[in-house]
Amino acid sequence: MAKLSREEILSTIQNGLIASCQPVDDGPMDKPEIVAAMAQASLIGGAAGLRIEGVDNLTATRPTVNAPIIAIVKRDLSDSPIRITPFLQDIEDLVTAGADIIAVDGTDRVRPVAVETALKRIHELGCLAMADCSTLAEGLYCQQLGFDIIGSTMSGYTGGKVPQEPDYQLVKDLKAAGCFVMAEGRYNSPELAKTAIEIGANCVTVGSALTRLEHIVGWFADAIKTAKV
Repeated sequence: MAKLSREEILSTIQNGLIASCQPVDDGPMDKPEIVAAMAQASLIGGAAGLRIEGVDNLTATRPTVNAPIIAIVKRDLSDSPIRITPFLQDIEDLVTAGADIIAVDGTDRVRPVAVETALKRIHELGCLAMADCSTLAEGLYCQQLGFDIIGSTMSGYTGGKVPQEPDYQLVKDLKAAGCFVMAEGRYNSPELAKTAIEIGANCVTVGSALTRLEHIVGWFADAIKTAKV
């Protein structure tokens, strides 16, 4: 597939659904060939782009699809809370495997590589850069640095109890500041995804509600258990 320009990538995902094809870690569906199949099925269903975790999964998926791919590597580090694409080597490996967009943690926390350094490397290697943020201040800082996409991805996930609802206000505020906004985080129904676009998001990433079968089945099973018969 010919490399798309920045404008072509952003135009392709504008007002679109990004399917995050990330199965439950170490679950029965956590295999590169299954992730690639999830990606193909998502595009058949109407997704405008994909979010893929891991070099092996990206390597398996890239040859099978033509849609833009947001790629990440997740790591659990002993000396930093940063999980999303923490190292420059991760960025380089994802570029080699065929990423169009590379997402990194954009939160203001202790990290192995400065977000400015990560952004510079992503752009040097010819990919778009997305910042997964938790607050408006973080999003605005990453926008000023030159990130192409600002996501609400980390809102609710940097400490304390995770909210049930998406962070609509963050999406609204980022849009008002002129960001290209990816609504992400707890958009687990068609209605919530629709609302994200209506309040200003440029596109919406949905993960668990599409590709984590264990979670989806659990939602139904738990609801049935509470039924009054």
